Amino acid sequence: MSPPNPTLNSNKNNITTTKHLNSCSNSPFTFTLSESTLKVNNHIILSDVPKNITTTTTSTTTTTTNGCFLGFKATDSKSRHVAPIGKLKNINFTSIFRFKVWWSTLWTGSNGKDIETETQFLMLQNSDPNPGSDPNTGRPYVLFLPIIEGPFRASLQSDENDNVLVCVESGSTSITKSQYDTVVYLHAGNDPFKLVKEAMKTVRGHLGTFKLLEEKTVPGIVEKFGWCTWDAFYLKVHPQGIWEGVKNLTNGGCPPGFVLIDDGWQSIAHDDDPINTNDGINRTDAGEQMPCRLIKFEENYKFKDYKNGLGLGGFVKELKKDFESVEYVYVWHALCGYWGGIRPGVEGLPEATVEKPKLTVGLETTMEDLAVDKIVNNGVGLVPPHLVEQMYEGLHSLLEDSGIDGVKVDVIHLLEMVCEKYGGRVDLAKAYYKALTTSVKKHFNGNGVIASMEHCNDFMLLGTEAISLGRVGMSHKPTFLP
Repeated sequence: MSPPNPTLNSNKNNITTTKHLNSCSNSPFTFTLSESTLKVNNHIILSDVPKNITTTTTSTTTTTTNGCFLGFKATDSKSRHVAPIGKLKNINFTSIFRFKVWWSTLWTGSNGKDIETETQFLMLQNSDPNPGSDPNTGRPYVLFLPIIEGPFRASLQSDENDNVLVCVESGSTSITKSQYDTVVYLHAGNDPFKLVKEAMKTVRGHLGTFKLLEEKTVPGIVEKFGWCTWDAFYLKVHPQGIWEGVKNLTNGGCPPGFVLIDDGWQSIAHDDDPINTNDGINRTDAGEQMPCRLIKFEENYKFKDYKNGLGLGGFVKELKKDFESVEYVYVWHALCGYWGGIRPGVEGLPEATVEKPKLTVGLETTMEDLAVDKIVNNGVGLVPPHLVEQMYEGLHSLLEDSGIDGVKVDVIHLLEMVCEKYGGRVDLAKAYYKALTTSVKKHFNGNGVIASMEHCNDFMLLGTEAISLGRVGMSHKPTFLP
């Protein structure tokens, strides 16, 4: 598939950009960039701002903002740029950065050099106004939010000279650009919680690629106590064990309202394994499943052979019948089908090509991870974006017919590693998220989905268009995005 030509400046939201002397104002907070200094209400935020940095105002029909966008112009057109936007000195901040491909965590500091690579959220602390004065006279909280612009995704990092750096990358050497107008959004306010909500409303109106929680219908599982099978069984999960687990919880006074059958139910194999009825039988040790690829949409023999062939559907029906508290049963699957994707050339599965993953420069600095190592070494059987709807339709239609109420979608951030031939990370992600959203609408009431291992802003800004997607932490309890 040939990558599309990127659109450099769509201006769909009536954006206006000026160089190095600009005011982004919607009372009571005003951002100004003048004489190499970025200020909010005359309080210095960044100093030594380079001359190629611009500020941009945007007007939407949905929200009024206390913020503006930052951009920059580079000398060369590239697929990846790292540009300083100014020095941060002696202002306490809290941030969120990716310490692994899949996971993010909190980080704090007070100078630019304290900012970690792959930072996706940076909030500067406010300063107290003089006693008895107008609260707006103090420095407000300020949020720096790197976002998406066209086929490029942004994140923040730093250098030893206290510069805050913005990194923009397409993920494909054929997708290049030299000028960016709206890669970081800045928002100010006296209440940090209200500030974040306001900022997300503005970014939602600007990008038009996702929706907020209040625009969605929350799935019924949020009101239920649930049990995930992963920590109890890992890949050795089987029907009898699930039944006994629900029975023990019920007898103990904690009857689950929903059950999540995690990894271990699918038909998988290594590339050198024969495709047979005992699919996945020897792949039960930690790390052994990660090079595997999906070889069938149907459940593996452990579930297919339940009570002489009742299969997954028979098991789910009996589980709900035996335990009236269980209203929902979800199952796990990876965004690309399985950890190693789809096995190419298998009858009944969509076309797939094994792609060699390549870590971005930023991801190479993150914590070593067994799953990442295994995936990089063995590749991903990637279904091309124009066929990905076939994968979700085949998988989800079978699950719906089996009485499954929703899915936990995992291993999400493979796309940024295998996007070179597919128009870059943003366009490939859009295709996958659109197909997933369409399938969940059709088969799982539009919101029967939990997302796991998705702590990258590609997902936050592209993958929540029409459904309530959340994350699953160690407690396996879903929480939902703003």
